[in-house]
Amino acid sequence: MQAEIGIIGGTGLYDPKLLKSVQEVTVETPYGKPSDSITVGELGGKCVAFLPRHGKKHTIRPTDINVRANIYALKKLGVTRILAPSTVGSLLEEYHPGEIVFCDQFIDRTTRREQSFYTKDRVCHITVAEPMCPELRKTVIAVAKKLGVKMHETGTYVCIEGPRFSTKAESKMYRQWGADVVGMTLVPECVLAREAEICYASISTVTDYDVWKEHPVSVDDIMKIMKTNIENVKRIIAETVASLPKERACKCGEALKGAFV
Repeated sequence: MQAEIGIIGGTGLYDPKLLKSVQEVTVETPYGKPSDSITVGELGGKCVAFLPRHGKKHTIRPTDINVRANIYALKKLGVTRILAPSTVGSLLEEYHPGEIVFCDQFIDRTTRREQSFYTKDRVCHITVAEPMCPELRKTVIAVAKKLGVKMHETGTYVCIEGPRFSTKAESKMYRQWGADVVGMTLVPECVLAREAEICYASISTVTDYDVWKEHPVSVDDIMKIMKTNIENVKRIIAETVASLPKERACKCGEALKGAFV
């Protein structure tokens, strides 16, 4: 099976019914097993591969996600573009729960995750000055505007180790740093996609105000908001996939040029 576009389903987005004529495939990688089997099918006239980030039953902690295996498996299937929805907490009053943020930057606070495919014979100094694909971001933003979805075109995502939520002190510190949202999965996913020369765009769905506001974060609150967010994400993904040209006009496919000493 071959696919053009990959969807890495985040918390709550485990709906392979998005696709038609589906087939489940198991992909072996040098880095171990991906999070789950991959569902390959048709969406918007294109072949799409759907991979649940935390496994179909949401049993994999953020730290334990085998991101290298996930990205390698999608690359092996022929994927050249990845749409990556995830849930986040807002660090800004104006980024409301229920809205979507198309993050363009990140701050990495993780400590236990391998961030490169090259760990033995070569060292890869990949550039992530602009960690998201500009072409793919332009498309998802245009689609969200067309659909009338409440969204923010830019955002800085601070990625924490998890699975615990932040303390109030940490949350307030991230706000002082200029971060807009907080989550647990963007890094090293977008970094490894860049190493694999795959275009990548984050679709961050705001579920709460983290803990800098007085209302504490709870899983129940997050799940309620998430249900409404998911429908918007599905609409954005379907329209984006249908809108993408076959050929890429960005430089993501040449990301490894100049990355090795």
